[in-house]
Amino acid sequence: MARVLVVEDDAQLARALRINLEVRSYEVAAARDGDGALRLFAAGEPDAVLLDLGLPDTDGVELIKAIRSRSRAPILVLSARHLSGEKVRALDAGADDYVTKPFSMDELLARLRAATRRRRATAEAEALTVVTTDHFTIDLPAKKLLREGHPVRLTPTEWHLLEILAASPGRRVSQRALLLEVWGPAYAENTNYLRVYMAQLRRKLEADPSRPRYLITEPGLGYRFEP
Repeated sequence: MARVLVVEDDAQLARALRINLEVRSYEVAAARDGDGALRLFAAGEPDAVLLDLGLPDTDGVELIKAIRSRSRAPILVLSARHLSGEKVRALDAGADDYVTKPFSMDELLARLRAATRRRRATAEAEALTVVTTDHFTIDLPAKKLLREGHPVRLTPTEWHLLEILAASPGRRVSQRALLLEVWGPAYAENTNYLRVYMAQLRRKLEADPSRPRYLITEPGLGYRFEP
């Protein structure tokens, strides 16, 4: 269940937001001012924040900055301020979206779903940037491979193959897809290339290359990386 922090001093609107969120299975925490919002935030980081700029105790833009300094949760501004300068200030401070009042509840909820989807996708991509196994670590952005703490040198072709497989752990990548991606259309049928380079990778990564634990062959179909 996703948790949403609602920061809104208008009691009627805050109640409407809570009802509409809870009926859609969101967990809701609500604050009417900046101090209350930060206390709730410290008690448990939400998955998203709905925030009014016109708060009684603080400038909403400063609250955005305070939240953004400690979290990457999506922040959606709800405000009656229509001037483009206000929108720019909020977005530059770290807000992900800006919805002007009055607004359609359906549109707001659609924007919330889109923002949380983007955050999940970013988190998943970040989680795949470093792949760790019991015997080696692959740092994809840095193009570095460590086996039991020691750097392992790969050729550009070996690295390209490993990168493709490690980016989709547990999923089979077909022989043709690998050949097209690494060598190009002219080599789409040269499966012997794959056999040679996969054997080289196994010698560098596997404890027993003849019985691979990580670089798995699916005969006639393709290869799979199992972390």
